[in-house]
Parts: sequence; C-alpha cells; structure tokens
Amino acid sequence: MVYSEPLGNAITELRYGQLTVADYVERLRKRFDELEPQIESFVPEDGRWERVLSDADELEARFPNPADRPPLYGVPIGVKDIFHVDGLPTHAGSALPPDVLTGQQGEAVQRMRDAGALVLGKTVTTEFAYFEPGPTRNPHDTAHTPGGSSSGSAAAVAAGLCPFAFGTQTVGSVIRPAAFCGVVGYKPSYGRIPISGVIPFSESVDHVGFFTQDTEGAELAAACLCDNWRQLPSQREKPVLGVPEGAYLDQASDEGRQGFETHLELLRDAGFDVVDVPILEDIESINERHERLNAAELALAHEAWYEAYGDEYSETTRKLIEEGRTIPTKALARGRQSRLELRERFETAMNDAGVDLWIAPSAPGPAPTGIDSTGDPVMNLPWTHSGLPTIALPGTTSADGLPLGVQCAAPFGADERLLDWSHALASALT
Repeated sequence: MVYSEPLGNAITELRYGQLTVADYVERLRKRFDELEPQIESFVPEDGRWERVLSDADELEARFPNPADRPPLYGVPIGVKDIFHVDGLPTHAGSALPPDVLTGQQGEAVQRMRDAGALVLGKTVTTEFAYFEPGPTRNPHDTAHTPGGSSSGSAAAVAAGLCPFAFGTQTVGSVIRPAAFCGVVGYKPSYGRIPISGVIPFSESVDHVGFFTQDTEGAELAAACLCDNWRQLPSQREKPVLGVPEGAYLDQASDEGRQGFETHLELLRDAGFDVVDVPILEDIESINERHERLNAAELALAHEAWYEAYGDEYSETTRKLIEEGRTIPTKALARGRQSRLELRERFETAMNDAGVDLWIAPSAPGPAPTGIDSTGDPVMNLPWTHSGLPTIALPGTTSADGLPLGVQCAAPFGADERLLDWSHALASALT
C-alpha cells in the first residue's frame, strides 16, 4: 500500500509544466480513493477536492510563467491537526469543540503556502499529540500502528498521498512514526522552525518537523521552513558516526539492536567511520526529567480548556494533566535546565571523540501490532530533550517485512550539515 511520491519529483513536474497542478491533484485523488479508506490518515473533510482544485486554479492563474513560480509551486501537503490552518477547523484528535481551539494560522504553514504549496488537508493526530491514538494504520501492514503522535502525516507520506506532511515532536512524534512507516522524518534544532500557531504540549521541547519520502525532499523543504537557512557547499568527506553505547541502547529490543548492527555494517562497508562513545549512563534520570517537564507544561498549556472541558479529555491525557498539576516549580525549572546541560554533554562528547553525528535506532524495534498504542518513543527522547537536529532514515526491514531505520543527530544549529550528509547515509542504508 505504499507508492513512490518524492517531493523533488513533484516540484520538477509542477514548476516546469510537465504536469498541471490540477492533473497532479487528480493523480493523488485516485490514490486517495484507493488507499485512504484503509489507512485513515486524513481528517475527513467535506468538499476537500473542490477546495484544493479551486486553490490550484488560483495558483496557476497567479503564476503562468514557470520562471516566476515559487519553489514549492502546487505541491499538496498534509498538516497535522494541531496546526491552525486558515479555512480549516482544528480538532487536535480530541472531543473538544473546534471553536474553542481556534487560532492564527501556523507560521510554518504560512511559509509553505508562501512557497506555493497547497494544503491537501489535516492529518490525524493522537489526542493533543499525546498517546491516545486515532484510527490511522500503517500502510506497510494495516495490522500495525504507524506510530504517533504524527500518525496521519507519516502514513500519508508513506502511502504516497502527498509528498510532504507536517508533524511535531515533543518526545518521538516525528522520528518514531517515520521509522515505523519507512519514510524520512526531520526534527530541526529546537526553535529553528517556528512553533507559533500550533497547539502547545510542552513549550520547552515542542518542535515542528515534517515527513518526506527521501532526503533530497527533506533538504528542499527545510530550506523553505528553517530560520536563516544557509546554502553550504556539499561536503565530500563522510561524517564520523558516534554510537551512544551503554544504557541508552539497552532500551532497544533484541530485534531493534540486530537491525541497528546491520545498519552499522552497511555504513562501514560504504566507508563511514563508526565510533563507540560511552554516554547516557543516566538515561533513566533524563527520561524522568523530560517526562515530568512534559506533564507540568501540558497542565499549564491546557489549564483553561481542562477546567471547562475536562470530561471531554481521554483518560490517558487526563492522567498526565493531573500528574502535571502536582509537579513542583523546582522540578519544572530543573527539567528546563536539564535540556541545556544535556546539549552541552552531547557536544562535548562529540568533540572529545572526533564525532560529527550521533547515530542510533529510530525506535526500539519495528512497529508493534495493533493500533491501540503508538509504540515507545524512548529512543528519541534524549535528542528531543537536548534539542539537537535529528533525521530518521529508512533502512532494512524486520523479519515480518516492516521498516527499520536509524536516526542521526548533529550539533545544535548544524541542520544544514545534517541534511547534506543525510544523502550519502540514506544511499548506504538502502
């Protein structure tokens, strides 16, 4: 149930007139009609295609000359349903009335629209980007979860329903579903893509990220979305990869570790140096600080909504909010400070070991069976906590044919280097 739909190909076909925007939308519509009833990646919308085709007609009228067309001219995108989008309601995977969740359109969405993209629709999210899952299924095997909380976005890109979709990450909500669905997921340095216009979870660690089918598409999108993007000369030398050996890696399953070792062998065979670096021996404490920070900040962000509509929240989300209300201010402050301390630890260790990028499993193992859970984000937590730019790259498959992959993290602010290096890494892994 997966189709090839790379972002770069779409840009070329649309911008240079090989395909009209309306014809491209019609291609996706046929695929949507075939696959969407089985994977349920998009929030249902009456009149979706009439709206999108009207936007396409308007765009084509504005830019008849290919030389004048913006970089993402006519590209249909999915938008996780915690982003506000002009003309579309925000449900956030919840039972709260949409009129209380309204807000100004997300700055990241506006940047994509300014670059010529069309909003195909809202994609399914877990409730308020936490753990209560929606109906979305994994396109590789509908008996398995696509991951979360950006469930619909990852599944839609994997199925070829759109070449780009927004996600967010507060623990592992971009990198993990990218791994489960076999696509590229990118989480920038904390704050590099504006978070305004997105319903908050934990303001200290919320990241806007996205999904594409390949690294070339990820780099094209990042250049449109990231603040102060720099076009660097391509790096010919391969990066030295650091493996965070110890308690952190022990959190992966046996199958996840076996897959990771296979990926490391592929990279060594392709000429990459791989170095073991003992670090994160205190991963349990880091996990606890991050989880308490999330709970406390979720309770703060939802205080007014929860007071008015607490009965409409799922039991899972209510439990975390109630926990967050009990966390003392000192613990909240400690969690916020911990982010900066961990970032410094990572970068000091990289300098000492001569490492350019960290590499680790994207998830503990392949996508679990069923859709009642979205899987464990524990492998993603330290990279999110520290705010380091991170990319998920598809690799081999499990014994059951499900995707397995790796995640690579660069020093804070080195997003351009990470994405440039990702091309060679992705080539070696596949």
